[in-house]
Amino acid sequence: MQILALTLDLDDTLWPVLPALERADLAVDAWLQQHYPDVARAWPIAAMRALRAQVAAERLDLAHDFTTQRQLTLQHVFASCGIAAAPVDALWEIYFAARNSVELYPDTLPALQRIAARWPLASLTNGNADLERIGIHTHFAHHICARDSGMAKPDPRIFLAAAERLGVAPAQILHVGDDPLMDVAGARDAGLRTAWINRAAEPWPLELGPAPELDLRDMSALADWLEAQHSP
Repeated sequence: MQILALTLDLDDTLWPVLPALERADLAVDAWLQQHYPDVARAWPIAAMRALRAQVAAERLDLAHDFTTQRQLTLQHVFASCGIAAAPVDALWEIYFAARNSVELYPDTLPALQRIAARWPLASLTNGNADLERIGIHTHFAHHICARDSGMAKPDPRIFLAAAERLGVAPAQILHVGDDPLMDVAGARDAGLRTAWINRAAEPWPLELGPAPELDLRDMSALADWLEAQHSP
């Protein structure tokens, strides 16, 4: 069946996310050391990360909302230091700006330009990347994120919500992502076709069921396949 649209994961599919997350933690820590040194001493980066993980484990109702998880973490940090009015908005802007200062994989932008010229694209993410800040929003017709949808990958409902936004039947949408469970298994269970961006050439984890339709090294390979399969 012909592919009429694509949904794309973002973090670790279009850019490596860990360097940006590390820069964001460092930026927050630097601001705290300057403006709230007592808080910075009490809550170094490792302790802040551990607390965020604890918040995530305790607030399963926020599994789809990384933003609120992190803001609750900041509120707890300041409260534990006897500061009731935490500067959450200021700290969030510092974190968010650094988190969205990503470095695209070299293949990402040329592939997006090729693909978006012929197929509508929707980003589909559990994270809180901001495509406008990153500078690639013009390549996407829609942006679907877990926080706004109230559900996260691999829940089939978020894939079906993307299909509805695109106005295309799930069986005619190719979902592209790096995570075998979140992206491939989730999309497959929702009835979408699947492409695994497997930059490290890892073997498919058989416990997750059938392998993806496409096992690709990068986004250039995806663009090549699409153009070859769907040439006029």
